[in-house]
Amino acid sequence: MTISPSLPPELTELVVTNLREVPDFPEPGVLFRDITPLLANGQAFANLVDGLAAHYRGSIDAVAGLESRGFILAAPLAAHLGIGMLTVRKSGKLPGPLIGKDYNLEYGSARMELQPHTVTPGSRVLVIDDVLATGGTAAASIALIEQAGAQVEAVCMLLELSELGGRARLGERSIDSVVVF
Repeated sequence: MTISPSLPPELTELVVTNLREVPDFPEPGVLFRDITPLLANGQAFANLVDGLAAHYRGSIDAVAGLESRGFILAAPLAAHLGIGMLTVRKSGKLPGPLIGKDYNLEYGSARMELQPHTVTPGSRVLVIDDVLATGGTAAASIALIEQAGAQVEAVCMLLELSELGGRARLGERSIDSVVVF
């Protein structure tokens, strides 16, 4: 585990302290890192949102939450900052008009979609999600936000699984991972 050089170390400690590790879930050999204890601890979750708000205040105009756990992080952060939240969803979850981006998974493909009318052209957007693994979902979401005319200012992930190489798929972007495994 490493600590993000750009985020306050207290945030890393807060997340690690409220994280549950579940061996062999969802299949044998996988160590699942469960953030639900963090979400269930009202004070810890509030402190996380406060810390992220302090870090990004003034540098972003909107927060884009990626389906689905990214919504849990994006909504209170956007509300705390008094800015809008964009929802980037899996295919078939939003009414049109839409723009979409297909991306490859280990064992198939998927599609992310965005309502472009919710994006203010030229706005600075923070993309946030719970886990950065292979980077496909984040890369597709970034492409959609930029296609809609906004600028992705930064990417924030609660957890990063560095051995899966997702960071490399996001190019030279500013990526803040609260905890890196």
